[in-house]
Amino acid sequence: MGIIKLTFVLILFVFKTNGTMAQVNICFKPMFGNEKLDLNNPYYYLNPTDSIHIENLQFYISNIELYKNNQLVFKEKNSFHLLNVADSISLKLPLISNSNLIFDQIRFNIGIDSITNYGGAMGGDLDPTKGMYWTWQNGYINFKLEGKSNLCTTNNNEFTFHLGGYLFPFNTLQNIQLSTNNLHNIEINIALDKWFSGIDLKKQNHIMSPSNDAVLLSNKLLTIFFVSK
Repeated sequence: MGIIKLTFVLILFVFKTNGTMAQVNICFKPMFGNEKLDLNNPYYYLNPTDSIHIENLQFYISNIELYKNNQLVFKEKNSFHLLNVADSISLKLPLISNSNLIFDQIRFNIGIDSITNYGGAMGGDLDPTKGMYWTWQNGYINFKLEGKSNLCTTNNNEFTFHLGGYLFPFNTLQNIQLSTNNLHNIEINIALDKWFSGIDLKKQNHIMSPSNDAVLLSNKLLTIFFVSK
């Protein structure tokens, strides 16, 4: 048997015994109505007379898990990702496993869990220089959304929503559970127009610390993530 043929057989043997590497690609796609969110877009319409311009959107995705028939089949280690609309690469998360995964549901958190918050500021995407950390008392900002709207009576018509908090009664961590039939590429849309619905920007346009309002607006995040069909 030639050297090349022998090498090929050995490679096949290794893959067969150890299993092939499987990659699952998760792509987050912030939307406003039927349009993909573009920070360079001057405005999106909330209704025929009122508009909104989004200047900054960042949020944490953590504790990514895959399930089959409600049984855990994959859990990402050190699962903390800071997604920033200004950096399109950050919206794509590749997961690599040692086996070909079969799953029908993806679960993840929006935000950082209390144990990690108790540990204080960390490195990587959890580095305080990323601008998503308050103090050791208040912890990380889970979801940051900033922009302008003609509805706001603030300076320059600005709104600022920094949603976070990990201590009772202001725990804002949210767990998202989504069904999917795509085992390789999962596209998750984020309906920002739906999040803004029901918010009176004339009265509610500034949250910068853990509070009841931060909890209520964080709860709305549960309704805006969905898998593209």
